[in-house]
Formats: sequence, structure tokens, C-alpha cells
Amino acid sequence: MFDTSLIHPMIVHFPIALLIVGFISDLISIFFKNTFFAKAGLYLLIFGTLGVVAAYITGNIEGDGLTETGPLKNAIEFHQDAALISLWIMVTTSVVRIAFIMMKKYEGAFKYLALFLFFIGVLSIARTGYYGGELVFKHAAGVQFNLGNTIE
Repeated sequence: MFDTSLIHPMIVHFPIALLIVGFISDLISIFFKNTFFAKAGLYLLIFGTLGVVAAYITGNIEGDGLTETGPLKNAIEFHQDAALISLWIMVTTSVVRIAFIMMKKYEGAFKYLALFLFFIGVLSIARTGYYGGELVFKHAAGVQFNLGNTIE
């Protein structure tokens, strides 16, 4: 039987990678005036934001019913709060970017504003990932130990 608690850890890496590469694509498009990288940055932003939504939903499902206390509870709450902030930043960034493009305002100061929002979003995603990594590597949250002594 498939363990549904594994879905969140499988999904979270996609938005991290997509958004970082998307931000780098946007930087390249600005410095080299390359429309290919601008389009790639937009698509990666959209798909990365959809990944953030999926990661947030699966994280909430995985976190439902947890009754932890102490340091683990604090670490989970930090991660959840950071994830919610990241979700809103990335959704806002995507909506703003799409609105600028649709209004034909995606140039000059508007382009730099969109890039700045994207940068803040990438930093927020990195922070969320850091707290998620702490949950696994510092608190062993979700780690299933198998010491090789299975009895059948």
C-alpha cells in the first residue's frame, strides 16, 4: 500500500527548483535582453507557484492530526508559517507578473518590481525549505526507522 505521507516530500523539491531556475532565467533575460529567457522565467514562475500550492496542500494534509509538543511542535509551526507566507508571496508575484504582461506594462520599473517580488519569493521558499529540512534532519520528523529486525 502506498504511504500518502510520502507525497509532500516528493512534491516540495519541484517548486524549489522551478522557482530558482525561473528567477535565474529572468535575470538572464534582463541582462542579455533575451525574450526566450523572459518567457521561460514566466512559465517557470507559473509552474513553480502551482507547485507551491500543491506542496502547501500536501503539507497541510500530512500535518493534520499532529499532536506534537516541545521543540518539534515549534519547528512544525515555523515551517507551516513560512509555507503560508511563501504561498501568498508566490501567488501575488505570479498574479502581478501576469497582470503586467496583460496590461502591456512589463517593462522598465514594472519589470524590476516583478523581478524584486520574484526574488523575495525565492528567498521565502528557501526559508521554508530550510525549516522543512530542520524538521527532517534535526527532529527526524517523518523518518521511519528500520533497524533490520523485521519479523514476519
